[in-house]
Amino acid sequence: VSARLEAELTGIIKNGYSVIYYIANKIIKKANEDGFIVGSRGSVGSSFVATMANITEVNPLPPHYVCPNCRHSDFTEIKGVRSGFDLPEKLCPQCLTPMNRDGQNIPFATFLGYEAEKVPDIDLNFPPDYQSRAHEYTRELLGYDNVYRAGTIETVAEKTAFGYAKGYYERRGYDLEKVRSADIAYLAAGCQGVKKTTGQHPGGLVVVPTGFDVYDFTPIQYPADKSEGNSMTTHFDFRAIHDNVLKLDLLGHVDPLALKMMSDLTGIKLEDIPLNDPEALSLFSSETALKRKIKNLRALENGAQGIPEFGTNFVMGLLNATKPKTFGELVIISGLSHGTDVWRGNAEQLINSGVAQLTEVIGCRDDIMTYLIEKGVPAKTAFAIMEDVRKGRKVKPEFAAIMTACHVPGYYIESCNKIKYMFPKAHATAYVTMAVRVAWFKVHYPLEYYATFFSLRAKQFDLETMMKSAQDIYTKLDNDRLMNKTQRIKLKPKDEEVLYTLQMALEMAERGYRVANIDLDRSDAALFLVDHEKNALLPPFIVVDGIGLNAASSILDARKERPFLSRSDLLERTKLSATNLEDLAKLKVLDHLDESNQISLFSFDGY
Repeated sequence: VSARLEAELTGIIKNGYSVIYYIANKIIKKANEDGFIVGSRGSVGSSFVATMANITEVNPLPPHYVCPNCRHSDFTEIKGVRSGFDLPEKLCPQCLTPMNRDGQNIPFATFLGYEAEKVPDIDLNFPPDYQSRAHEYTRELLGYDNVYRAGTIETVAEKTAFGYAKGYYERRGYDLEKVRSADIAYLAAGCQGVKKTTGQHPGGLVVVPTGFDVYDFTPIQYPADKSEGNSMTTHFDFRAIHDNVLKLDLLGHVDPLALKMMSDLTGIKLEDIPLNDPEALSLFSSETALKRKIKNLRALENGAQGIPEFGTNFVMGLLNATKPKTFGELVIISGLSHGTDVWRGNAEQLINSGVAQLTEVIGCRDDIMTYLIEKGVPAKTAFAIMEDVRKGRKVKPEFAAIMTACHVPGYYIESCNKIKYMFPKAHATAYVTMAVRVAWFKVHYPLEYYATFFSLRAKQFDLETMMKSAQDIYTKLDNDRLMNKTQRIKLKPKDEEVLYTLQMALEMAERGYRVANIDLDRSDAALFLVDHEKNALLPPFIVVDGIGLNAASSILDARKERPFLSRSDLLERTKLSATNLEDLAKLKVLDHLDESNQISLFSFDGY
């Protein structure tokens, strides 16, 4: 442990990068104190100094045990274990306390360079509703005259350039049918890549050091003439000054928000969730843990639908092909799914042909370096090979000779030569940690999981269908798919979102839970609420097409004052439109309300 810290700190401090770690630590600490979760992304988890500074929860040391009571540690290697979370349970030999298991075996060179000489690029994921506060705190921490938004430059794309060229000929009175395509392409080539407008990096901040002026590095401006508060932006594209000033990536991401919501709903602390829970891990290879009460509607091979990074059709297919059982194998899957030419035409063929098992293929860039060192390749050479492969430069002949001399299999070298881009293992580990936690909630707290999914991840709703039985939801999905297939219709993004939401509603119904109707007196404006008594979710008002957040919030504000007496009273006291009222009436939400507040004295049989 001390050797790893010394190796990293020597380079970090000598090169003047310690302040970057300190700034990241302060920003994360402030967010945690405010009750928010922060996730790390990129290769920052490769740095054990970052782990110790609470910048990332990824631990890059080799798999190990450590006693939470007396701090006794055990780094004895167990063959075949790639992640510390997969180590078998063990009691501390000194105080008999169950030991914690951790460590992902990631070299720091991926993040800091072989001599810890690279500028640390620390990327952090904040909940979307906290991102602006994180940016504001950074300005407060480092000085308002020192922090600016990272700028981007949008250029003319190829198709747009062709449009410009054709427009030019049309305005000049030419018949486009008679203009040579080569002439159009010639003009378009001159337009392509020309600056079109300016914008902002979604989470990038540029920090100017004390003693310097921002104009020493870049002019500043408002992006595209939008003079919003705190949006002063660098004039140059941030990549042009990336190596001159410090850039912080404080991004907004829904995953930390989703984990916080599930934690708040259940009262379970995230750090108490076991990352080796057998049922949670089983969802990535089997749907058994979902305990579906209705199984005859569709055949499922896994239960990863709705789990971030693992719920897409591509990754679920990858899971079906590989059947991962451990945390370490899921990290490989994450690498395979995010890399370029790592799975298709590469690892997929090796596994299908029986040449290699899942644990023997290349998943993440760091695995190349650690594997080659284990084989006897010198560490610096192993690092150089990893850098070449991850950038798609193939293995140099002299390096291939060293690998062959160290008994590296031929398929492995061939696999390296096919790769164009590779995912960092630290980023994959952070994603898998998040995914396994979500899977744990999905298995053990299903209603809270689905409430969070529909509140934060679903974008379009068909509430009328969602409230029906599993059979009815399945029939609707089946009919829509069949119609699209026979008519060869390409779905609009909105319709695709509806189908995805209905698939999750179907899974929920198959497990014995349901979506209730909107309740005028109990529903929230934007969030699904859990009703344990009825084994159901109570939808918010914004699921009705056309009801925005402002209109939905106005219902909550009005009902706090006094109950709604009639439909006209509801219309007068809220920001709902007459169309919104009709839509709510169609859903039978307003059945208990009269049209108006007036009571007729002659309401019996016309008398």
